[in-house]
Amino acid sequence: MMKLFWVGIAVLVVFGKWVDAFVEFSLNDTEISLLEGHGVYKAGYNPLLVGLTLIQGANAKGAVCLDGTLPGYHWHRGYGSGANNWLIQLEGGGWCNSVRNCVYRKTTRRGSSTYMEKQIPFTGILSDKAEENPDFYNWNRVKLRYCDGASFTGDNEHKAAQLQFRGQRIWWAAMEDLMSKGMQNAHQALLSGCSAGGLASILHCDEYRSLFPGTTKVKCLSDAGLFLDVVDVSGGRTLRNLYSGVVGLQGVQKSLPRVCTNHLDPTSCFFPQNLIASVKTPLFILNAAYDSWQIQSSLAPPSADPHGYWHECRLNHAKCSPSQIQFLQGFRNQMLNVIRRFSVSHQNGLFINSCFAHCQTERQDTWFADDSPVIRNKPIALAVGDWYFDRAAVKEIDCPYPCDNTCHNLVFR
Repeated sequence: MMKLFWVGIAVLVVFGKWVDAFVEFSLNDTEISLLEGHGVYKAGYNPLLVGLTLIQGANAKGAVCLDGTLPGYHWHRGYGSGANNWLIQLEGGGWCNSVRNCVYRKTTRRGSSTYMEKQIPFTGILSDKAEENPDFYNWNRVKLRYCDGASFTGDNEHKAAQLQFRGQRIWWAAMEDLMSKGMQNAHQALLSGCSAGGLASILHCDEYRSLFPGTTKVKCLSDAGLFLDVVDVSGGRTLRNLYSGVVGLQGVQKSLPRVCTNHLDPTSCFFPQNLIASVKTPLFILNAAYDSWQIQSSLAPPSADPHGYWHECRLNHAKCSPSQIQFLQGFRNQMLNVIRRFSVSHQNGLFINSCFAHCQTERQDTWFADDSPVIRNKPIALAVGDWYFDRAAVKEIDCPYPCDNTCHNLVFR
């Protein structure tokens, strides 16, 4: 097994200040990329670089990024035994919940294909090397770029600000395009995603299943997408307030599952805790019990901590006081309560490790390497593979912090 060294496995340095825009999620690209684990590689390691494909004709369907440009994806063709298998990875990168916030976002790669990288590295679950990605290395692997700001669900516009909220149309246009390029013949398929893309993989899981005949094996994976509707350190609901803005501004309601909106308000139905039990397709939830992004942006954002009591703890768990750790243990307990009903189903999978991390599928060091995080000696890649191929039932829940010494904890400074 090749051991990969990433600059910033244990320590990630975020350049720039943590601003109040954290609450509105206009994180800069450096901050978002670091949370998603797109780091710098040690000299000598050259990951596969895959080019950007714009979806021609998508604009005729109204399927465009925030600024009206064409959406896109990166596709590396499968071969050999994986030639007719497809893995779709939905990109993450926060949300935008106000006109001002979305206007800023459309000047970045999160809102316009004009600013997207023309090539990106395929690592972790997207790697083409068997020693790095044992079960999916030779599949068709696609990374769908995220340029709408509502987890591929919005359908609205703001003419005065020249904003197009067309995430749902982008989703369908991308699926139609890939079906025409061979995905319709898939023998096996996996819809995956990280962060906001992990939420999207839950929201679109049954839609993805509907694309294929019953003979096709279809499952879904949500990495760091289990965003909880919780009270922050000030007693407020930072994330609920944000989601309310996203859902209202971007016209998300019509894309949400009716099995949820029939009895809950639309904002509640953007929270995965109210969705996962009703997803019919087999679903695997991979999440850090102490999700770094949720600690920084939902539980203890600067807006909820005006005196900075949580500042050091937010950036480095080793600097948390006993009472702060107790608060974070309460967050873990809420996560475990949320997945209790979901975990009963034999078709679903779980890997909840007690790490301070966020997005573990695309980082090679957390997906599959010599020192990857494990639960009961099983790394994430093997847990997901065992579940997908029905080699074993996977319902792995770690003991509480600080018992796991295999974590690749994120520390910011």
